[in-house]
Amino acid sequence: MRVPESCAECLYDKQKHLTDDVKYLSEIKSIIDNRDEDDTSPYLVYKFNRVYEQYFGKKAPYREIKKRYNDLVLSVEETVRNRIEASEDPLAKALAYARVGNYIDFGAMNHVDEETFLSLLDNAQLQDRDAKVIRSFVEQCGTAHSFLLITDNCGEIVLDKLFLEQLHKRFPDLTIDVLVRGGEVLNDATQEGAEDVGIDRLANVISNGLPIAGTVYSMLPDQAKGALDHADVILAKGQGNYESLCNQGMHIFYSFLCKCELFTSRFRVPKLTGIFVEER
Repeated sequence: MRVPESCAECLYDKQKHLTDDVKYLSEIKSIIDNRDEDDTSPYLVYKFNRVYEQYFGKKAPYREIKKRYNDLVLSVEETVRNRIEASEDPLAKALAYARVGNYIDFGAMNHVDEETFLSLLDNAQLQDRDAKVIRSFVEQCGTAHSFLLITDNCGEIVLDKLFLEQLHKRFPDLTIDVLVRGGEVLNDATQEGAEDVGIDRLANVISNGLPIAGTVYSMLPDQAKGALDHADVILAKGQGNYESLCNQGMHIFYSFLCKCELFTSRFRVPKLTGIFVEER
């Protein structure tokens, strides 16, 4: 997805909140002004972070935030699992819960509120507009041999795990891979987080190789490229993965909440609306 001017201004403003260092901000502005047509927000932020480290060293890790939200969602895991199991369509219900988990995003939003998240969780459900895409998703999983989940955030991956449980129950012969970030970036899920919440017991966890809050195909290591190239069904979570993967000629299902103007205007929906979309 091309970075429009409104998005570029937002990216710059977020850097201004970090520091008022004139030289640093000048380099950031240069990166934005000289961005290529195909550059995406996750890639630009990756470049920002490299410049930031040259000036100020590594940013404080989100370790405590990750633990806090992983623990928060783990604390309601059994309740959510029971609700999923009691529903008419456990797989669809699990997809709805996993989508709500995308709220926990310290990159796209200025403030993440636990009460808002828990309220969204209590009201997790699919909408009528989701029905066609969900039917297509289930039909394709029914004939598939391999499935790839591209994860996004901490906390969210606990709900992704519950979704994978239902996917495995519905399609027990499906081989499942999970792609995580290759290094610490914002509150995104990494190998460590995947192991902490137990998602590695359901799937083969693969690194995308870099601390980048998206999935830039040209920058992936061979194993991650192979997973993308050969998966029969791909589900990518979150705005960053959508931005970096859409319009690349791949057949991918996307699931996320619209958390900024770029997405609410693109899909013509209110903020925090859940989206399921299939790109062929």
